[in-house]
Parts: sequence; structure tokens; C-alpha cells
Amino acid sequence: MGLFSFIKNAGEKVFGGSETPAEKAQKVKEHVSKYGFDLSKVTFTAEGDKIQVSGTAKNLDEKQRLLTAAGNVDGVEGVDDNLTLAEPLKFELPDLSKTMYTVKSGDNLSKISKEVYGDPNKYNTIFEANKPMLVHVDKIYPGQVLYIPPQS
Repeated sequence: MGLFSFIKNAGEKVFGGSETPAEKAQKVKEHVSKYGFDLSKVTFTAEGDKIQVSGTAKNLDEKQRLLTAAGNVDGVEGVDDNLTLAEPLKFELPDLSKTMYTVKSGDNLSKISKEVYGDPNKYNTIFEANKPMLVHVDKIYPGQVLYIPPQS
């Protein structure tokens, strides 16, 4: 639970510019739903440039991926996490601030993998965790926020 920051002017363009808060929330929900998440127990609300995500996610992995997808929208600068988990954790909750990575200019998945895991060859772990938001290992952009799954 908490607020995750995103770069406001990075991400997919889904807003036209004159949406009400309810319309913003609906557009973010539609954006997130295209990635195949079960949103039947998830609600989205908007207040200014922040999106609040509430309800129940299937598990921690889906929760982190869902929050990342909600924040990678041009015009969203924060996602407030109010999600609970349907599956209880079987381990200690990781430091959630270390499960998100903001892409910098010059980054690629191998470089990020080396930084977070110490091994550049684990780039596919990051790629797979961010599918279908990522469609190719070379298609990331500065300001994009990626979910970094814990090492297994």
C-alpha cells in the first residue's frame, strides 16, 4: 500500500485533455484491461494527476504488474495502491520500492538486469514480467516504469 510515482509526460497517450475524473479513471481501467488482467474486483478512481487502484488482485506479481500498467499512462504522475491480495503471501513482503524501476536514457534491459540482479543475462526475467506491456526487449523508453520481480 502506498503511492508510486511516475513521470507524468511518459507513457501511452489515452487522455484527450478534457476528461472528468470519472472518465480518466475509466480510460486508465480500459488501458490496463488490454493487458489481460482480471479487473472484476478492482476499481480505479482519479484525482488530478493521480490514479487510485483499490480492490483485490490475484497475487503480488499481478498487483505489481497492474500498478505499473496504470502508471505508464501519459498524464499520470502517481498511482495510489489500495489493493489487497487474494492469495496470501508465502514469504515476507519485499521492499516494494525496489520492485519498480524507472527507465533512464541509455538504458536497455540487459543494463537494468545487471544493475538490479547483478547479471545482465537475466534481462528476460524483466521482459517476461512486463509482458504484454513490453512487446520487444529493445522497446523501452526513458520515463517508463518497469516491474522488477524478486529473484527466484
